[in-house]
Amino acid sequence: MRRPACLRLDAERGASSGTIVSMMSSASPTEVAPSRLVRVEDAQALTDLVTRNREFMAPWGRIRPEEFFTVEGQRTDIEAALSRHAEGTALPHVILDAAREVAGRITLNGIVRGPFLSCSVGYWVSEDRNGRGLATAALAHIKAVAFGELGLHRLQAETLVHNTASQAVLARHGFERFGLAPAYLNIAGRWQEHIMFQVLNPNMFQG
Repeated sequence: MRRPACLRLDAERGASSGTIVSMMSSASPTEVAPSRLVRVEDAQALTDLVTRNREFMAPWGRIRPEEFFTVEGQRTDIEAALSRHAEGTALPHVILDAAREVAGRITLNGIVRGPFLSCSVGYWVSEDRNGRGLATAALAHIKAVAFGELGLHRLQAETLVHNTASQAVLARHGFERFGLAPAYLNIAGRWQEHIMFQVLNPNMFQG
């Protein structure tokens, strides 16, 4: 089975309350950011993607209701994500391809401030855009936002044990394995263990 460029497709987990902060792009004026904040207007494009990739992504995410694969379902999902963004607990982006079309999603979830200053990252890329470096570029971008504008200390990521493709992407961005969580998430209808990864902000880590 081909392993997709995806990391915890059900990354929309609960988040602790946080402080609203600036969550704009970290790209310079001369650069084109590989991701941007999701918009309600993206509902149709995302509906097309999740419908077309339904079978491809099924082994990597939670079982979704039929409504999820409709425009209204995607609009509801986007509005919920933007509500968390307004609360300062999430940064929901869409991944863009070379033509600036929506190719997937990447999200910082569970943004917690105080002494923790941490969050979790999850993403997915459409099957027909795999192998183009989109996930790698989007992860680099959102990591820079997390450690730059958001001032976070730590990013966490989790992958299924056999998702070696995403593990390689994480390794390229300095994520290190720190544990194994048994029965961590219900993926594809059953509780599955996940490898836990993290990367620390080098400008804040004091040892």
